[in-house]
Amino acid sequence: MSGLFDLTGKTAVVTGGTSTLGSVMAKGMADHGCSIALVCRSLEKAAPIVQELEAKGVKAKAFAADVTEMADIERSLDEIIDWAGEFSILLNTPGKNSPTPFFELTMDEWDDIMSVNLKGLVMTCQVYGRKMADFKTAGSIINISSVSSDPPLSRVFTYSASKAGVNNVTQFLARELAQYGIRVNAIIPGFFPAEQNREILAKDPARVEAIMKHTPLGRFGDAEELQGTAVWLASEKASSFVTGALIRVDGGFGAMTI
Repeated sequence: MSGLFDLTGKTAVVTGGTSTLGSVMAKGMADHGCSIALVCRSLEKAAPIVQELEAKGVKAKAFAADVTEMADIERSLDEIIDWAGEFSILLNTPGKNSPTPFFELTMDEWDDIMSVNLKGLVMTCQVYGRKMADFKTAGSIINISSVSSDPPLSRVFTYSASKAGVNNVTQFLARELAQYGIRVNAIIPGFFPAEQNREILAKDPARVEAIMKHTPLGRFGDAEELQGTAVWLASEKASSFVTGALIRVDGGFGAMTI
């Protein structure tokens, strides 16, 4: 395989690797020759995804870790280094959501969602990013934000706040890590039914109708439609001058709400 999007010889670490969006983007990178290290809480859930990845002719392995625990992140890094030697791509996809109304929100729930969506991402970028800097080779960190980050959407207060933080962290790290040749960007997906929002959407048909009215393409996204953006940002050849970008893949939702 060769060309602008060739990832042969590269290894990507995918946190939240068993999530709907994380696993699909991992498969997209594997289609372009990238080896995949899935970081997830359940090795059992990861097993069939690893098999799918290996069937594409690439190396793949799952590593158990909770991204809200620094010791887990550090241990998984050591295990991945032992397995792969080096990696140059970090894709952060963990996410947690809740429709709790603002006046009913508890600080335990706030802390839980922030811990997964923002604190976990910061810790992961710190641990894995430091190692990527040590490698002294060009690298790419890709964070997953949300259309609810700007402008914030109703009924997902904590989630929106956490994803606004992801945008800020992404642009800060783009500046901070450029000196090491590491590009840092974020994908801002629109409405892609996945584990953190599928139940919310199923219980609220009026909300679904409102989303469709504000989405020019008039439908939800399919997870596979994120693969091209992930591969583009992962490829040093294709996106070597792209860093600090917040890239919307939302069916036009952002254009309707600005």
